[in-house]
Amino acid sequence: MSDSCFHSLSLSVGEKLPELFTYPFHYRPHPLCIKAAEEVKAYIASHQEWATEVGRGKMFGVLLVQSPTGAVGFLAAFSGILDGKNNIPYFVPPVYDFLQFASYFKQEEYAISVINHKIGALRTSSDYELLKLKLQDVQLRVEAERSSMRQFLVSEKEKRHLIRQQSVDPEILDLLVRESQYQKAEWKRKERNWSLAIHEVSEAVFRYEERVEKLCQERKKRSAELQQWLFKQFVVSNAFGEQRTIYQIFLDCGRGVPPAGTGECAAPKLLQYAYNWGYRPLAMAEFWYGDTLVQELRRHGHFYPSCKSKCEPILNFMLRGLHVEPNPLLQNVRKDYASLVKVLYEDQWLLAVSKPAGMLSVPGKDEQALSVLQWAQQNIPSADGPLLVHRLDMDTSGILLIAKTKEVHQSLQMLFETRAIKKRYIALLEGLVRSETGFIKLPLCPDFNDRPRQMVSFDYGKPAVTRYEVLSSSFGRTRVAFYPQTGRTHQLRIHAAHILGLNAPIVGDVLYGQAADRMYLHAESLTFRHPITNRMIHIVCPSDF
Repeated sequence: MSDSCFHSLSLSVGEKLPELFTYPFHYRPHPLCIKAAEEVKAYIASHQEWATEVGRGKMFGVLLVQSPTGAVGFLAAFSGILDGKNNIPYFVPPVYDFLQFASYFKQEEYAISVINHKIGALRTSSDYELLKLKLQDVQLRVEAERSSMRQFLVSEKEKRHLIRQQSVDPEILDLLVRESQYQKAEWKRKERNWSLAIHEVSEAVFRYEERVEKLCQERKKRSAELQQWLFKQFVVSNAFGEQRTIYQIFLDCGRGVPPAGTGECAAPKLLQYAYNWGYRPLAMAEFWYGDTLVQELRRHGHFYPSCKSKCEPILNFMLRGLHVEPNPLLQNVRKDYASLVKVLYEDQWLLAVSKPAGMLSVPGKDEQALSVLQWAQQNIPSADGPLLVHRLDMDTSGILLIAKTKEVHQSLQMLFETRAIKKRYIALLEGLVRSETGFIKLPLCPDFNDRPRQMVSFDYGKPAVTRYEVLSSSFGRTRVAFYPQTGRTHQLRIHAAHILGLNAPIVGDVLYGQAADRMYLHAESLTFRHPITNRMIHIVCPSDF
């Protein structure tokens, strides 16, 4: 039986099949994957009915495979749904088609939709709105009456006080006592009436809100059960022929319930289809098609690593049995970096070192990898503080400050927090920058669906400000100096890459640009007042690019 999802790929002279399968979380696409991606792009462009949807941006993927007969070709997939469907000719089908008509998923989805409608109807009900207005009116009236009576009682009390000062007549004094007692009792009666008036209307409002809350709880429960059921239907395989549900995979690795949309990305679809048809997976690549998203920093035609929150546990299972490229990040961190760390400045209180690109600032998951913190612990055994004052991304090179005492560490951290330490970074950007100087102000927050990526968010992001200066440009690249005014995670990387920033990713930035031999970002200088001697310290570590 022929397979309409298998697309033949002819090899030109000199083109070779990959020896190892792609490590999906950090890679350079194989030339044959690039070739296959171009064919997919042409196919997408030929379907005008998708133009609006894909124009807004969507992730696609290609999987280079070899059939049981030895034919070389590729499979294509899209993440999520396309044109309201998740099963479209040319592309591989979903791992599990939850959009089947009359399926359990659709029935439950409809039931949850009905609950949503009921919640919306209750929240916008005219009766509910009138009750809330009535409650507000009653509360305002009661507060006004309470305030008025409180003033009256204070005034009456002052009058009685003046009379007592001017009269010793027992009858008058007794009358004053009875008057005070009556007014106190009247206050209590009023309080009971006020409370009753508010309670009656509040109860009616509460009954409405209780109905809404019960529906919300039912929706939450049914949604969670539906998600759990759905993930138990997504059964994936690996090259050993083992099978697991997505739910079990996440459970086994301690991730809990998978995030919504797990299993619907291009990569799991491609691998599952290949295993089902007996194809041998050779290499894989995922690319963005369409506009650059303001939040996610995806660029048309660029290749990106698989997401970690949804795909990492699944792909770790699905790639078992394949000869996969080693994780280049682990390869880098296992280098002998001890000899590459250079001391730039040192006195009895602190020192500054040059961190090479690829070295961790603090220990990571790989215990064999030497970090700058561990280097400091080995070389400054007498230090009594936390040592490392700040951090650099693993792929960033340049200056790191190390404190030898706890007090100096606190003082230096305070200088960073108050922005009293002036920093200068050098970066090589992929593209030309129009303005020679300027400021970038784009608020940042974590991308919780794809850590460790960060994203621009004007609603939830923290302020992030960078001053930049163009140093030179040639061959489509720009060398710039960055002067960060704040210290957000990946601030310079996003401010460089974002379309509202410089719109020119740092060369080699695999998260927000394209992979290269390294990421060309370097912490070149630090200027600060010494926390002990009060002298100005200026440390420079020139970049090698």
